[in-house]
Amino acid sequence: MRLRTRTTGAAAGAAVLALAVLAGAAVLTGCNRGSDATGRIGIDVPRTDTDFWDSYQDHLKADLAHGGPSALPLANSQNDIGKVVSDVQALTGQGARAIVIAPQDTGAITAELRRLADRRIPVVSVDTRPDDGPVYMVVRADNRAYGERSCVFLGERLGGHGRVAELQGDLSSINGRDRSEAFAACMKRRYPGITVHELATDWKGEVASAKLQSLLAQHHDLDGVYLQAGGAFLQPVLALLRQRGLLKPVGTPGHLTLVSNDGIPDELAAIRAGTLDATLSQPADLYARYALYYARAALAGKTFRPGPTDHGSTIVKIKNGLEDQLPVPLVTKENVDDPRLWANQSEQGR
Repeated sequence: MRLRTRTTGAAAGAAVLALAVLAGAAVLTGCNRGSDATGRIGIDVPRTDTDFWDSYQDHLKADLAHGGPSALPLANSQNDIGKVVSDVQALTGQGARAIVIAPQDTGAITAELRRLADRRIPVVSVDTRPDDGPVYMVVRADNRAYGERSCVFLGERLGGHGRVAELQGDLSSINGRDRSEAFAACMKRRYPGITVHELATDWKGEVASAKLQSLLAQHHDLDGVYLQAGGAFLQPVLALLRQRGLLKPVGTPGHLTLVSNDGIPDELAAIRAGTLDATLSQPADLYARYALYYARAALAGKTFRPGPTDHGSTIVKIKNGLEDQLPVPLVTKENVDDPRLWANQSEQGR
């Protein structure tokens, strides 16, 4: 189904979009890339210390270099919510008329979102959904599906019995909460015979490795691990398991079933090597593409409503705006070489 758009004049559009998002107005949706936009976009990249966020930044730069909307130089808040705010204020001070952010602390960004709304500057939030404060669009995968599908993969592989470690992300982030809550609910409902050890990590690989090492010292019968962020956790976890003699190939006795989330090239390489069972591929390329698309649409005065899009996703209503939930494929040995996976299209993945 191709979504339809309505475009207003530049000045009127800026006012309409803020009111439409807050009121949830039923306006027709759109995916027309040909409309003109006025103003420049300010973009804050949340971090560059994981392969996933490095890839996201690379895709942003590539899209901007090939006819994308006009943007100010990228800012990098280095996983610091205070710096997100200062970066955004600097970008608007330089003339940004739309903002793209990915706040890792989704509760602490509320005041800044309200300040931007007061100035009629639309905000696109990538990967994370702010807890409060108006947003024009959230570009994000269904993070509850990450937890649910990871649970089902582990539960089925283990036959509904055993012991698993869950390397949780930052629980101050909606992503960490969504994945953790969905994983816990699924395990309780579908696999009560599996014991889950929840290990909070703040998305830090060294914390994940240290906590998993302590757990392995207490429980030698661990059967599986859920890595909520392969970009941060994969290499530290594989190194630890290798050091302890526990890195057995998939399908051999003593293998710990590992499922992760991200879909970076390293995860696909580990699946090919037989050291990782599966990952859920988070679309770094689509995050970049549609972050820029919605920022440009906001500048052009376009408005959207819930429903299917023409790029295989679904827009849903959230309390503070709208969210475009992008598809997330499960990657295993069977489809790891699929050329449609973003990691196989990247220079690192070739």
